[in-house]
Amino acid sequence: MMGDPTPMHPPREKEHALMTLEIGRPAPELELRDQHGSTVSLASYRGQKAVVVMFYPFAFSGVCTGELCAVRDRLPTFESEGVQLLAVSCDPVFALRAFAERDGLLFPLLSDFWPHGEVASAYGVFNPDRGCAERASFIVDKEGVLRWSVHNAMPDARDLEEHARVLAEVG
Repeated sequence: MMGDPTPMHPPREKEHALMTLEIGRPAPELELRDQHGSTVSLASYRGQKAVVVMFYPFAFSGVCTGELCAVRDRLPTFESEGVQLLAVSCDPVFALRAFAERDGLLFPLLSDFWPHGEVASAYGVFNPDRGCAERASFIVDKEGVLRWSVHNAMPDARDLEEHARVLAEVG
């Protein structure tokens, strides 16, 4: 037999590591289009509101729909004079519009569709194997500083009570 049958480069693991953003540091900027095609940026809230950046995997999926409808039903917790909610997925704008209309979601649903997952990647929550954002939440204070984050497994819904508790402290 000629040569060594062992490959020169072992196959890569199909894993990705979630990058951890540092609490107390500025949150990555984001500027994305919402379900109506309007551009929304994190910077536009600086000095005015704390922001909940809520990444979710897919519009119309069971867990995501349940979560966002639960947020809708408790909207004053997530959107008020001092707090703004920005829900982000890698779905296209048109899918987000249909999703929002079907379920009465009146808060911004932001499309991280193109460049695909760029904002989710900046937050360390893009899953390249699935082509979607992981289920994660970030709370950014009025100065643009990251104050809290939580990552959930894709099939596990968020604890909205925990979000409300943190928002009461930050907002």
